[in-house]
Amino acid sequence: MNRFLVVVAAAVLAVTPAFGQQAIRSLPQPVATQPSIPAPRDVAYPGTLKLEVDATDLDRRIFGIKQSIPVTGPGPQTLLYAQWIMGNHAPRGPIYNYSGVTMTANGKPLAWTRDPGDVYAFHVNVPQGAKSIEVEAQFLSAIEPAQGPVMMTPEMLRLNWYIAALYPAGHYARRVNFDVTVKLPQGWDYATALETASSSNGVVKFKTTDWETVIDSPLFAGKYMRKFDLDPGGRSRVTLNAMGDELGQVDPSPEVIQVHRNLIVQADKLYGARHFNHYDFLLSVSDRLSGAGIEHQRSSDNGVGSGYFRNWDSGFVSKDLLAHEYNHSWNGKYRRGADLWTPNFNTPMRNSMLWLYEGQTQYYGNVLATRSGFVSKQQALDLIANNAAMYDARTGRNWRPLIDTTMDPIIAARRSLPWQNWQRSEDYYSEGQLIWMDVDTLIRERSGGKRSLDDFAKAFFGVNDGDWGTLTYTRKDVVATLNKIEPYDWEMFFKARVDDVAKKAPLDGLERGGYRLVYGDTPNAVWRDGEVRSRGANLLYSIGLSVDQNGKILLIQWDGPAWKAGLNTSLTVTGINGQAFSTDRLRAAVAATKAGAPVDLLIRMGETFKTVRIDYRGGHRYPRLERITGKPAYIDDILTAR
Repeated sequence: MNRFLVVVAAAVLAVTPAFGQQAIRSLPQPVATQPSIPAPRDVAYPGTLKLEVDATDLDRRIFGIKQSIPVTGPGPQTLLYAQWIMGNHAPRGPIYNYSGVTMTANGKPLAWTRDPGDVYAFHVNVPQGAKSIEVEAQFLSAIEPAQGPVMMTPEMLRLNWYIAALYPAGHYARRVNFDVTVKLPQGWDYATALETASSSNGVVKFKTTDWETVIDSPLFAGKYMRKFDLDPGGRSRVTLNAMGDELGQVDPSPEVIQVHRNLIVQADKLYGARHFNHYDFLLSVSDRLSGAGIEHQRSSDNGVGSGYFRNWDSGFVSKDLLAHEYNHSWNGKYRRGADLWTPNFNTPMRNSMLWLYEGQTQYYGNVLATRSGFVSKQQALDLIANNAAMYDARTGRNWRPLIDTTMDPIIAARRSLPWQNWQRSEDYYSEGQLIWMDVDTLIRERSGGKRSLDDFAKAFFGVNDGDWGTLTYTRKDVVATLNKIEPYDWEMFFKARVDDVAKKAPLDGLERGGYRLVYGDTPNAVWRDGEVRSRGANLLYSIGLSVDQNGKILLIQWDGPAWKAGLNTSLTVTGINGQAFSTDRLRAAVAATKAGAPVDLLIRMGETFKTVRIDYRGGHRYPRLERITGKPAYIDDILTAR
């Protein structure tokens, strides 16, 4: 080698790692952390916490908060803001709007720190001689829906106490007592399952009770509120507390109130026991306050759009909501999956039994709504048909088992999904409904009509009359009770439908119950009513899309004709076969495909347009149930009032 090249090579090697030698790379190790939040213990917290909420700032929709938290001595204290809220099935405590937090003791400010590993925990050092920590804060509720659920309007409010309070770590929630007071706008009425101690000039003080009960007892208040006794002379008070944007929204006819009273009768006949000492349906009828449907042991938080009472005979607006939430007093609140029950509201919940908790509640919510007269038998059959069609076409069944969807409230946090048909969502609700119809009809078939799922409901949920605590269960308990009703390999039954990837929808209960799912040219009444109210066009089972009244694509059926044409939910249909868009023209174009006519859509993509042809020749495909001649009509029996 040339001597010059040797010198250059040596110089290069002096500053460059040899070939094959590993480059220097810093490799950190995690910082060791010590548990900073005491685990909950089943011991009483000394003293009673005081919580005062000022709910009068209607203009700015701000809840003012004051708390007094007794302490027993100096040293570190950890306070928690509720994270895991029952009925949400996910860690959704709205801490992002809990603001302006100040703490004092002995009249002097205290420094607090948020736990770096758990933002729902606040650490504070209690000074010598302090008897309590005083907390002031605000909850800044949503001013518009884009910011979250609207909790307050000029006419009404919904107050969930968990938005307003801190509670001490290290104790079961049921062992921490609270005195709760709320200040309401002058002249407003209120309703809650909490028991009133005193009320004067809009300031309401409730009887001392534990934090578990407080959180489970939301408050509704409004300018226009009416109350209806749903169980006159009954063994425990059941009240419908309805508030509206205006008084005319909460003026039901006696016949409609009778339907709601029927629900109480039918639930008593189904379960036999009551797991409450009184029950309050909290119902908002409003286009301004956010809708809701949250279960509680002795109440339910229900929010429907305007017209619930006013359009009772002409529309189908949330007719099964109250029946669903009332069922939860038995299923979900009293009887609860053992892995879902937690000692406080900051211990992660496990959702593995939601296919019973929500699935069977969805089933009996619809059954009791029919037995009570909220919906007619034909409307109930239409609802079943629409639900069966959804899962008949649910392509996500090819990869995702139902049990995995029980984690969807945590995974997806109820976001809008781009391809819901493929991704699946919280299918444990309505696919669970079909599974429990399958169970019901199977019991009826095997027993020759002598037994049914109603027998399971009474044996499993209708125990310990008057107990309004919580009785937990496991899957083994469910299977064991079913076997007492009708011996069968129920564990394998659920494994195939819940645990395994099941490409076929659980529709056996339909045919066993005397009906089959078919598709035709004419929408059923419930389907039509939904399109009338939305003013859109739902063509998911034909060309594979639905649109709103302006042509915006709302849903695409994965692997359907529209999907294969490359469409998605960011697009808008502006023209159909050379004419301007309208929902009627779109429906007419689909109808004409049966004779071989094309469906050419002019699609707007931002600032550009293109024409897309949908390759489809099948005409309309609307679901309905068809009676099977010669089969026992078990579904008719299921829907008949007791």
